[in-house]
Amino acid sequence: MSESTVRRLAAIVSADVVGYSRLMGEDEAGTLSALRAHRSELIDPLIAEHGGRIVKTMGDGLLLEFPSVVEAVECTVAMQQGMAERNADVAVDTAIRFRIGIHLGDVIVEGGDIFGDGVNIAARLQEIGKAGGVVISGTAHDNIIGRIDATFIDAGDQELKNIARPLRVWHWSNTGEPLVTATDEQPLALPDKPSIAVLPFDNMSGDAEQEYFSDGITEDIITNLSRIHWLFVIARNSSFVYRGRAVDVRQVAEELGVRYILEGSVRKAVNKVRITAQLIDAQTSAHLWAERYDRDLTDIFAVQDEITEDVAGAIEPAILAAEGLRARSRSEHDLDAWDMVMQAVSAFWHMTKDDSAKAIALLELATERYPQYGPAHSMLAFALLFASHMGWTKFASVREIAGKLAQKAYDLDDQDAWAHIALGYMHAMNRNTDESILQYTKAIDLSPNFAAAYGWRAFAKAHAGFSEEAIADANLALRLSPKDPHNVIFIASIGLAHYLADRYADAERCAVECTRLRPGFISAYRLQCAALARGDQLTKAQAVLERLRELQPDISGSVLRRTLPYSSPEILEKFVGGLTMAGLPD
Repeated sequence: MSESTVRRLAAIVSADVVGYSRLMGEDEAGTLSALRAHRSELIDPLIAEHGGRIVKTMGDGLLLEFPSVVEAVECTVAMQQGMAERNADVAVDTAIRFRIGIHLGDVIVEGGDIFGDGVNIAARLQEIGKAGGVVISGTAHDNIIGRIDATFIDAGDQELKNIARPLRVWHWSNTGEPLVTATDEQPLALPDKPSIAVLPFDNMSGDAEQEYFSDGITEDIITNLSRIHWLFVIARNSSFVYRGRAVDVRQVAEELGVRYILEGSVRKAVNKVRITAQLIDAQTSAHLWAERYDRDLTDIFAVQDEITEDVAGAIEPAILAAEGLRARSRSEHDLDAWDMVMQAVSAFWHMTKDDSAKAIALLELATERYPQYGPAHSMLAFALLFASHMGWTKFASVREIAGKLAQKAYDLDDQDAWAHIALGYMHAMNRNTDESILQYTKAIDLSPNFAAAYGWRAFAKAHAGFSEEAIADANLALRLSPKDPHNVIFIASIGLAHYLADRYADAERCAVECTRLRPGFISAYRLQCAALARGDQLTKAQAVLERLRELQPDISGSVLRRTLPYSSPEILEKFVGGLTMAGLPD
């Protein structure tokens, strides 16, 4: 132990403000002003009067040391009584209330700070405390019996987080109520749609001046996620109260009332930057997505834009996948509107005939139960159109109802990007390419990092013969969301663009990749067969045609000419002609 490090017995006090994040989010200036007044007029004078020392402040928290546990308890009881008087005329939801934990134990003192199990125990006691109350350890209680005019209630042995053994706990409050665990505030109910908080990215650069860069990354991600219509995003002011603090994501999620937490770090040195990000389901502690980005800082703002777009684009499908898995484990009778849609989407993206039928049935039920819920209508329209595109149903049988569903989704909420996706798909299947591209572009305007919107616009452009534009849009979709289940369609769109540009080997390569990702994906087999035939590989094309006939027994040239969404007869014939070259009957 160094000469500047000593051990001593001390009474350690840990105190924090209950619901501080909420208070700061609602009125940052007012909360800070009130807290300063309480400190200067009540709390700090009491600490000095009782011989205590403020070891450090931590935003909403205080760590105190007293040479006497009697003085520590008398000080904190007086403090809580004083706060009750000061809050007498203050609305409950805006009042500043403390919870306090006290332990008598050995501490290590180094450079004015204190460390050790005694500090940890005091902090854990504070966490289980009641707003306006004081929780003390059995050791502290043994040393105040008969010495102070305050009655403590025995709360028995308590399991404290990261403390090896159960600890005897005693509790005092103005009302004499028994100990309660955690805050006495009711936990915030989760919103009726997925919810996320983006915590300030840690500045790991060792340079306080670089804080602006990590803050900029965080703020831009919050802004971009806020454009996702179905996602509930906590505002910047509430998220930023956690800056510079070591946090428990579960506690943060409870305090902010969200299911998902995004956290990360920024390490900047010379002309390079490394940014890490991870998405966590706070209720299960499961890591849903993580990525590391290493970039040269030739243009700091361009790098910031690129990273925030990538992160925001990746978060959307990661949360959708998690929501789908969560919904799948529940009975359809126990699902709300969002969960029903997610369960259907989860089944739909298996891209099989049976799973498509299950998804459609569930979405039909959702539109019946929740007739004013737009996403159920847009997804049902989309699923019906996709089923006809795959040849599992006849387009003529779904065309009218899908059109009405897509229009109703738009009428219910014209700011929902998915409503525009459904309308765009409807126009594509009707071979109205200009309107289809327009709707997909509107979806992008509403949500600039919406990978699916770029991908489906690529789909429309590929079927119109705009090959290079289609490839550019599809590649952007793949970059924004590399693990999106939509991607098999967007890779197929790249393949189709190559096919219509007479790059048959490239088209065949894309088709093979699609069948690897989704072995039953009919469109990929159509593309592969046509590309092989046009590339003078008839034997291979005929073998693929046999597999295609197994998946779509009624396939023929005339069926494809009636149903495929090509914008002109010439482009349609170029595609269908490749299949007929392989032996597809007309």
